[in-house]
Amino acid sequence: MLGKRRRLSRIVKNGRSIILPMDHGITKPEKGIENVDRVVREVHEYIDAVVVHKGVAKHSAILAEMEPALIIHLSASTAHAKDPNDKRIITSVEKAIALGADAVSVHINIGSKTEAEQIEKAGIISEICDDYGIPLLAMMYPRGNVEVNTETVRHATRIGYELGADILKVPYVQRFEEVVNICDIPVVVAGGSKGSEEEFLKRVYDALTRGASGVAAGRNVFNSDEPVRIAKALHMLVHGNASFEEVVEEVVKYERGMVVG
Repeated sequence: MLGKRRRLSRIVKNGRSIILPMDHGITKPEKGIENVDRVVREVHEYIDAVVVHKGVAKHSAILAEMEPALIIHLSASTAHAKDPNDKRIITSVEKAIALGADAVSVHINIGSKTEAEQIEKAGIISEICDDYGIPLLAMMYPRGNVEVNTETVRHATRIGYELGADILKVPYVQRFEEVVNICDIPVVVAGGSKGSEEEFLKRVYDALTRGASGVAAGRNVFNSDEPVRIAKALHMLVHGNASFEEVVEEVVKYERGMVVG
């Protein structure tokens, strides 16, 4: 599938990728997504793709011109729902294509009460993506009546692969190499909740050393008071093959005024 390979090459470069998810606004408004264009304008040179919902894409002034790939997210639920893990499909592959998407993404919660429906819809979407030559990013999370551990994340990863995804986003767990080795497509590690910068960057570094193809981090970037600094640090790790220590020394400590440069 030439079209899919060409589009995928915009997202995964030399086997590595930095994806900025900014699809959180439906779930719960987060600090930093009030103006998606502002954040993207600041970090665009350090990321490979951005994930947004269709409404953001429709009203954006920068997404049409930016170099990073555009991924339209098809799934949604809100924090107010009876079951926030019940992800529903709110748009189509065709609509994403009309908006200029290079790829689409779906969110599947393995272990949730509506797991079966989510899997069913993701499987159908993957076939539509194949028909149009559009890459599919599957965000695979063990959530609901399951623990998040190496075995459940490994299983979730395999499910996404079996459904026909082209890229997988999964939580970081111990023995991450066992997760990556369950399939032969790019697996990027999720950024997780906003926390310590150094802990976040160490987690990304550890995932990379264990075979991850990159990172899909939203809140740890756009929640930051300086998104560009975190994006630069990620770029050093993912595409610059820098060590964790180098990143902390050159980006984290430098920006805090701890290093004279």
